[in-house]
Amino acid sequence: MKIAEKTGKTVEEAINAGIMELAVDRDRVKVEVLEEPAKKGFFGLFGTRLARVRVSYEDNPGMLAADFIKKVCQAIKVNADTQVSKDGEHWHIDITGPELGILIGRRGDTLDALQYLTNLAVAKQLSERVRIIVDVEGYRLRREETLVRLAKRLSEKVKRTGTRIVLEPMNPHERRIIHTSLQEEARISTFSEGDDPNRRVVISLKRS
Repeated sequence: MKIAEKTGKTVEEAINAGIMELAVDRDRVKVEVLEEPAKKGFFGLFGTRLARVRVSYEDNPGMLAADFIKKVCQAIKVNADTQVSKDGEHWHIDITGPELGILIGRRGDTLDALQYLTNLAVAKQLSERVRIIVDVEGYRLRREETLVRLAKRLSEKVKRTGTRIVLEPMNPHERRIIHTSLQEEARISTFSEGDDPNRRVVISLKRS
């Protein structure tokens, strides 16, 4: 938690000073008024006491990730909004907006790179590792559904022909989807071969 104690002629002035020091938006801080300013007395001879406040801000991994992504989007002139949610230990950042294909890239390569950089940036600010998943308008879910359908279709082809099939190179997460979707198939075996980034899943018949 980051804390700043500030004084000012008014409570609002002291709060603004604290917000400037912490460099965060007003709606993301907690304010505690420690002392009210003294009211001016007769002929202004009294009332020299200033307002004193404590402004605190607790780092939120999701908001830090969203802030980083917004800066990236601004730098590449992409109009985008972010939605933050949490699922157990995972923070999810979903990016929405028009024409976001540039953030996805070929087979999600750019999106994976953005997610990697976001995790690094947040971990550096928090001095600890957190798990942040970045998505663009549900792309990852659609991609997973596509991979599951692909795995099922190709497994049926392997059963018909008896010939093994080697898929296109995939990242570890996508390879895991293929393996998981076919793990209950009694006649089908899956394994990976090659080295990243060209590591591929192989679908074949189980040996008798």
